[in-house]
Formats: sequence, C-alpha cells, structure tokens
Amino acid sequence: MGGGKRWWPWLAVLVAAAGVLGLGVVTFAPLSGKDGLQISANRAQLTGGFVFAVAVPLVLVFRWAWQRSRQLRVAAAPTGDVLARAKDVLAETVAGQWKDETRLRSLQDPDPIPVRWRTPAPIPGAPALMDHPALIDPAAGPVSGPVGGSAGGVWWTASSSDIAALADRFRRTRRRRLVILGGPGTGKTTLAIQLLLHLLATCDQHPDEPVPVLLPVAGWDTEQFPRLHDWIADRLARDYPALRSPDLGTAVAHALTGRGHVLPVLDGLDELPPHAQTSVITALNRSLGGGDQLILTSRTTEYTDAIAAAGDVITSAAVLEPLPLSPAAAATYLTHCLPPSPGPAWEQTLTKLRTTPATGLASLHQVPPGPAGVLARVTATPLGLWLLRTVYITPGTDPAALTDQVRFPTPAALQATLFDQLIRALITTRPPSDNPADPFRPRHHHDPAETRRWLGYLALHLTSRQGTRDFAWWRLAATTNTITPVTQLTITLLTTLTTGLAFGLAGGLAFGLAGGLSGGRPIGLSVGLAFGLAFGLTFGLVNGLAGGLTARSWAQDSPGYADLKIRQRSAELRRHLAAGLSFGLSVGLSVGLSVGLAFGLTGGLIGGLTVGLAGGLAGSLAGGLLQWAERPAQGQRAATPMSSWRADRTLNLLRTSASGLAGGLAGSLAFGLTGGLVIGLAIGLVIGLRIGDHRAWPAYLIATGKLARAGLLPRRLMPFLDDCHRLGLLRAVGPVYQFRHAELHDHLAATYQPPT
Repeated sequence: MGGGKRWWPWLAVLVAAAGVLGLGVVTFAPLSGKDGLQISANRAQLTGGFVFAVAVPLVLVFRWAWQRSRQLRVAAAPTGDVLARAKDVLAETVAGQWKDETRLRSLQDPDPIPVRWRTPAPIPGAPALMDHPALIDPAAGPVSGPVGGSAGGVWWTASSSDIAALADRFRRTRRRRLVILGGPGTGKTTLAIQLLLHLLATCDQHPDEPVPVLLPVAGWDTEQFPRLHDWIADRLARDYPALRSPDLGTAVAHALTGRGHVLPVLDGLDELPPHAQTSVITALNRSLGGGDQLILTSRTTEYTDAIAAAGDVITSAAVLEPLPLSPAAAATYLTHCLPPSPGPAWEQTLTKLRTTPATGLASLHQVPPGPAGVLARVTATPLGLWLLRTVYITPGTDPAALTDQVRFPTPAALQATLFDQLIRALITTRPPSDNPADPFRPRHHHDPAETRRWLGYLALHLTSRQGTRDFAWWRLAATTNTITPVTQLTITLLTTLTTGLAFGLAGGLAFGLAGGLSGGRPIGLSVGLAFGLAFGLTFGLVNGLAGGLTARSWAQDSPGYADLKIRQRSAELRRHLAAGLSFGLSVGLSVGLSVGLAFGLTGGLIGGLTVGLAGGLAGSLAGGLLQWAERPAQGQRAATPMSSWRADRTLNLLRTSASGLAGGLAGSLAFGLTGGLVIGLAIGLVIGLRIGDHRAWPAYLIATGKLARAGLLPRRLMPFLDDCHRLGLLRAVGPVYQFRHAELHDHLAATYQPPT
C-alpha cells in the first residue's frame, strides 16, 4: 500500500483516452464503405451525447483518485543522520531569519533598550503566576519579601542588555521553561527573540540542546491539534519548507518535535480569545513531558485570567515581568540616539524627562507628576521609545510639544498621535534605494496616505476575516473568497474554449491527414474536420470542467519551488524523463493504431503516429522534467514571505512556459510551423495551469486583481509589503508577515477609513 497506488490517476487518464479513441474508431470506421459519411455522422451524434453524459462523473472520479493517491504516501521514519541534518538545517534557517529581523528592527542600534526583568513577587489574595520554586530550580529560595531583599527576596532578575546572563540562568533551571509577561509594548517578544538568538549562537557549546523556534501561539487550534507537538510539526512543515526537502523525507518535522529537538517559543498568548487561552494552558500541561522545554510570552492580565480559569499554572515554568523604564533611563537612551549636540529644544525636553519622579510607573494607569509626566509614562516601555525615536528624533521634529499637557493630556493621546505620524515619518526619512546593501530603505516610492489606507485594510482584514495577526500571502485568495462560482465558471469557459478549439483543429488536421492519405483529400478533410470539432469540443468540455473544479483548490495550495540543480539528482531526472518517454511512446502508438484502424493502416498510422508521437513525447518529457523540478521547499534557504512568493511565481511561470513550448514544438512538428505553433502553445499554456501541486501564485494574482480594482490593496501587494517590512512597519515570522507591534495593528484597524 502507499507509493505503488499513485498510478491510479494515470490509469484514469489512460482509460479516458482509450475510451475517446475507441469511440473515434467506432464512429469513423464505416467511412471507407457505402454511405460511410452519413453513417459516421449519425454515430458521432450518439457518441457525442454519450461522452457529454459521462464527462462530469469522469472528472469527479479522476479528481478523487488523484487526491486519494496523494493520501496513500507512506512516510518513513528518518534515520539518526537525517534527523541531525534536519536539526542543523532548522537551526541555520531560524538563526538567519531572526538575525535579519533584528537588523531590520534596529534592536542593536545603538544598544538594546535596557529593560529590567524580575520574577514577580506574590500578591496576597491573588493567584500565583508560577509553580513552586523547587520545581523550577532546586536551588531557588522562597519568593517573598521586597524586591532585591537578600533573604527571601526576588530570586531571579535579568536585563535585556545582558542576555547572556539570562540565557545562563535559563539553562540552569530544572526543565528550562520560561513565561515572559508584561503590558502592551513592554518588550516581551523582543526579549524572547534575544534569548532565541543567544541560545542558537552558543549551541556549539551545547550540542544536545533543542532548536528554539518562535511561533505565534494564536495559530494553535487545540481542538484540531490537542497535542502541542503535532501542531508544532504542522507549523514547521508549513513555515519552514526546507524541512520538506525530498532528501529529508516527509516525516522529519514530526520526528524533530516528537524526539525533543525543538524548543517552542510561543509568542502572544493574549492574542487568543479568553476560552482559547485557557485551552492552551491546559493543553500545554497535558502535552509537556519531563524533558520538554518552553518559552511563552503573554500580557500579564490575560495570562493571570487564563491560569485562574485553567486552575493551574504551567508546570515547572519560571515567570519574568518587566520593570518600567525610569524617566532617567529613558532620557539616557534617547540621549544616545541623538547627536552629541542635540540642540536646546531636546536638552530642555530631556531635562524635564530626567527630573520627573518615577512615582506611579509601576501601575499602567498612573501618570507621574510634572510637565513631562505623560512623556515619562509613554517612554516607560520599549514601544514608546521606538515611536518617539522614529517620529521625532530621526526626522528632526521639534520635541517641544512632547511636554505640552494641553495637547497631550493623557498617554493614550500622545501614543495615538505617534502612531498617526509613524508611517509618514518612516516614508519621509527613508527614500527609495536600489542598493542591495541598503536593507532599511524601500525599493519604491509610496504615498503616506495611500500606505496608511492599505495597511489599515490589511489590519482590519486579518482581525475580522482571519482572526489572526499572521499575513500569509498564499491564503489571501481563500480569505477574500476570490475563487467564487463565477470565477470557476469563467475559468471553465476559457479552458473549454481554448482547449476545445485547439484540440478541434488538431484533431481535424490529424484525421484529415489520415483520411486524405487513405481515402482522398475531399472526404478526408471533411471527415477530419467533423471528427476534430466533435473530439475537440468533448475534450474541451471535460478539460474545462476539470479546470473549473481544480481552480477552487488553488486558494488552498501552499507555495512551491522549482529546483533545477542536477547535482546529486541526475538519477532522479533520468527516471522522470524515462517515465515521460515511455508514456509518450505509448500515447503516440495508441493514437497511431486507433487512427490506423479507422482509416487504414497506411494512412492512419502515418497521420496518427505523427500527431501522437509529437504530442505525446513533447508533453510527457516536459511533464517529467516539471515533475522532477517541482519541490515544496527551497533547499536550505531561510523561508521568508518574499522568497516563498518569488519561488512559487517562478515555478508557475516555468510550468506554463515549459508546457507551452512543448505544445508549440509538438504542434509545429505535426501540423506545420505557423498553425501548429499557435495550437500547441494554446494547449500547453492551459495544461500548464492545470498540472502540478502548487498554484498559490495564480490564486494570489486573481485575489490582488480583485482587491486592487476595489481600491483596498495595491496590485503589486508583495513588493509593497516588502517595502513596509524594510521600513520597519512589518516583521517577518518565517514566510508570514505581522505588524511590528500588536498595538500598531490594532490602531490601524480601528482607525481604517475605506476608500471613497
């Protein structure tokens, strides 16, 4: 069972072809006898009706057989060497992915924001946020008393500016589980990324450690995947296509997670609905074994509610919370971002900020006293510092208004204004550049107002239609209902018309040639055209119905990749070409024999073999080459949104071009250069859209065209999002985009104004 049954679709194709050819023999065999033309015409009407009646069931059966054959593939368990190689591939991919992301986000420029973290002290009457200290670290003391107390004080402190110390402390815990809490924009995800990169950078000293992989926990449906490891394996296979490389096998993602080679860094528990947050806590405790490690980020309030509803904390997990940046620390960081002589306005603003007391900063809802109290509240988080730096420092904006208590009476008012000015500030200060060595500047010019509107629609679409913060370009068609019944009907009609006319003319020429050689030119031409049109319309109908049904699945296809490297794959290439050659010869001989029986062996074989061998060999060899080249992975490259989009685009263009050229070559050989080339190109291009497993890019084109006509998104969506990523408005998490901050996402969605 398994791989051997993948011939089912080919058997269905051969049966259908044999049926059509058999009907052709029965229909046109009487041509050489008395009243042969009239008899053949009558039979053509009957057989045409029969073929029409079975066309739809035949298409449905073929689709079922094709899908069933794909499900029967058996995944072999990877060997130890394969697993080690897969682990190295994953580690290199993750490290490259997040190194690029930290550079784009300027996390090290000039230095990491020095956020201090500590284990939260228990609050009387409030539920505990973490497990018993002895279950986390046998050497831990009791968690009680004032911050910094020596006996019974906070037993774990850390700083974003000293990530090595945090990683060392994490490694010394009993089961290496950590929950990072905090309010909005406090640097939870940034700390998780810093820790992830340091663990990867020092993995040579700890070769047995698992590979940390950051995953948005909002994508975990605990009903579909009750076990954490199954969901992680599914995400690895989708988000890191290098793990689906043929030399690693199809089961390597499950083996990596099942054998403890992956450290899940689950980001954003708070982005799930409350009931789902509780389900995740329960599922984590049910899934985690004694040696399983974990890092989880969440807002404090949501995590507190989730563990209260679940009735338990995460077993053996330490918890860290941030301390707000003091006004003095914020002023020092901003000073380092400014030139050595920033000017009187900045000096006065920073002096007011530096001298503001830190009173009330421990509470998110309190504002310190003084003229810079609102500014101190906003700059107490890394998000506020980034906004201030981007909107005021980089463009050289006058900072005097930052301490204007009339203009900005509350922190929310100041932060909303910073969000409103963010897109214009980034576009103004980073003009386009074609220099590949300049990754922080966009490649194209963008209008700030238009960019704001497009990003606002995207934020609202993700929130309202998808319920996620992840933008996966290949899911756009499915989530915008692009492949509608009208779209399917349009594709069906276009496919039917194109293939019907092409095959009608091809059939007419083929049978006309055969009839002319065997029974004279006039009758051969008449009969050939009659049968050609009947055959072409029948085939066009069947192919059109199949195309319409297949188009619905385009919106569900994942990205693919065309791997044209022959090194270490020459044997596989020879195998595919040999299979295509044998199939093409079979088709050519079948056509030649069938036409020979209808029109006489001499003329029929010449005409049938000419058409059959030309079409069969060219098409089958091209199909074998494409089957060899098509891959769901990009080797060992890091998966990014743009790389996956470009790879799938290249694959689909290669598929249609190769099919079109093969069809054009076959048509030229069979019917002459001009007419045959046109016929073959038409057939090949349509078939190119039908074959293969990855057609995400055509579905994306249909979706972006529809949305661009409505003014909701740009026609060249992915280059636009790539520029937004370069500007720092988006971040890349594997092959998906997210807004850099959840607060920015929410602000753009809430303030979106549709086009008029």
